[in-house]
Amino acid sequence: MAEEIFAAVDECDQVVAFRTRSEIHRLQLRHRAAHVLVFNARGEVLLQKRSRSKECAPGLWDSSAAGHVDRDESYDACAGRELGEELGLRPAPPLERLFKIDACAETGWEFVWVYRCAAEGPFAFCREEMDAIGWFRPEALDRDLAAEADRYSGSLHLVWRRLRAASATS
Repeated sequence: MAEEIFAAVDECDQVVAFRTRSEIHRLQLRHRAAHVLVFNARGEVLLQKRSRSKECAPGLWDSSAAGHVDRDESYDACAGRELGEELGLRPAPPLERLFKIDACAETGWEFVWVYRCAAEGPFAFCREEMDAIGWFRPEALDRDLAAEADRYSGSLHLVWRRLRAASATS
């Protein structure tokens, strides 16, 4: 199978080249990703425990669904595709855009659009991508991120901080 091709972008998130996944990561080039947080009616957030076979953040809890934006794909299309591939979820578009995070070390040099989705399940999660999924109460997740930080991906720490800060000001 041919290696995936992603857009390498500059500091303003403008495409400058197309490179393979391995080149993008090896050279730490800026690129694009989408993260989706799924919430249920009780206000709990669904997180995925990444497969231990994953290259980045193996075995760590992460956003409900996340993935790289493919060549010539939009952030919005990526978010919907990842929900389908990873959780078997096909929500009615458009997903709710929450905020964008600039590329940085915590995101693996990804510009990240973060989305919100409401769903109760059941989910058909992809066993190649994740080992488990689970619902987390926001206040319990706040405490656990502080007390047991190493159980969670760096990108989830950043996404959750931004989400909680935005919630506190609205």
